[in-house]
Amino acid sequence: MPKEIKSLSKGLMLYKEILSYSKPILAKTLCERLNIDKSTMSRLLQTLKNENFIEYLENSNEIIASDLENNAIKNTKIELLVKNTQGLLEDIFTATNECAYLGIIHNNKVLYLNQIDRSDRDLKTRNNIGLYFPVHSSALGKSILAFGSYDLNKMRLKQWTNNTITNLEALKTDLSDIREKGYSTDNSEFQDSMCCIAVPLFNKDNILIAAVGISGTSARIKKQSIEKTAQSIIRIVEKYSILS
Repeated sequence: MPKEIKSLSKGLMLYKEILSYSKPILAKTLCERLNIDKSTMSRLLQTLKNENFIEYLENSNEIIASDLENNAIKNTKIELLVKNTQGLLEDIFTATNECAYLGIIHNNKVLYLNQIDRSDRDLKTRNNIGLYFPVHSSALGKSILAFGSYDLNKMRLKQWTNNTITNLEALKTDLSDIREKGYSTDNSEFQDSMCCIAVPLFNKDNILIAAVGISGTSARIKKQSIEKTAQSIIRIVEKYSILS
């Protein structure tokens, strides 16, 4: 039997076992039940996770089967969100001449859904669409945390740069300031010499659905211009308050 077919067969067997177990299960237990070695099991689980067939319970190693129907609905909503905010990102880029982003929190990380950079700079921001970034050290993530409902005590505040917030109380203070100002910043908190500004995005029912913002070098987005730029983004976002 070809190697690819054998891998597929094992993957399907593994998925059926997770479905039939009807409760969260550990990889170690799956290895024992299916007689699959740890290395192979790790690869199979990663593939199933990448394809959204399985997921891990929050902050644990316990595995469950994903709700494929709900995932399909979520993907449709994401596609609509990207489509409905395309013009918004275009306007933000035009106003700031910096790369504009749209992001949501997914699996406790910021998922970049879209970005627009039509500048003629030789060095542009890399394509981040589909990539995940830490919530606590990104402007998009902090805007969503500030205006959403999340258990901050479960967050892992990993340090990325000397400016990264790694203290829970400091993060809570920062989020409180963000709620008062209406926007968030990332001042070289994830990547040195980079500055980001973001604002929360609400739908017509005033439900938080995402965050939008910009990123650029600290040399271009200077500290003294952050407030003015942020207010410009806020005014643009207010025109899109009818988003469904």
